[in-house]
Amino acid sequence: MEKQIYFYNSDGEKLVGTLHYPEGFSEKGVVLGHCFTCSRYTRILIETCRELAKAGFLALRFDFSGNGQSEGDFAASTYSKYIGDMKSAMNFLAEKSMSWIGLAGHSMGAAIALLTCAEMQEAKAVCAMSGRLSGLNLRVFFTQSQIEELEQTGKISFVSRGRSLVISKEFFADAGRYDIPKQIAALHSPLLIVHGEEDEIIPVKEAHKASKIKPSGITLAVIPGADHMLSEEAHRRDAAVLTAKWFAKTAEADFR
Repeated sequence: MEKQIYFYNSDGEKLVGTLHYPEGFSEKGVVLGHCFTCSRYTRILIETCRELAKAGFLALRFDFSGNGQSEGDFAASTYSKYIGDMKSAMNFLAEKSMSWIGLAGHSMGAAIALLTCAEMQEAKAVCAMSGRLSGLNLRVFFTQSQIEELEQTGKISFVSRGRSLVISKEFFADAGRYDIPKQIAALHSPLLIVHGEEDEIIPVKEAHKASKIKPSGITLAVIPGADHMLSEEAHRRDAAVLTAKWFAKTAEADFR
């Protein structure tokens, strides 16, 4: 069963999500975050939530503030604000008697999930799908003229998925304050890195590099032939199934 829900972040903004229910009672949950300018309707998130529910988890995919159906101004977006949103989503699951909560995210959402996990001892495991785990790179998303606009005006105006958007200089300044490799090295929870072999946005070599940051506690799964969005149905299914199995195995070890 799937049900639309809402909860509030620390700024009092209503965040909208979709809960995927397992059969019967469960005290295990997973929160999933989406990519930059995306929403909870990203296909890989839907597929993964459905597999997690089959594996006995209460899975929550939600829209970050300023995205999808959630309240908030996209122009006010920062990594710190999104981390706060994910913490609020964790609290929402905790209020539903979840004693074991994992985190996951796709692309930018992968970085947010990882950084949230680093700050929250309550996060028992984290999965980074198609994530740039070396940190944010401006030139991947924006042209030279847009970068010059940022330097001159303090903001970038752009169109993404049919939306006219503005992102501020603070977004990049805030993201730059987070040393993601350092956070991975100090991570208290198991980490699963899922990456497409043919990712055209974030090369798979980044996933291989991140997987070697620490000698244990990291599992790397490369999906042969898959692109950044895991656009092919077979690739999405492979990623979703192995992610759900990994969370199930990790949670089972904690409940022994």
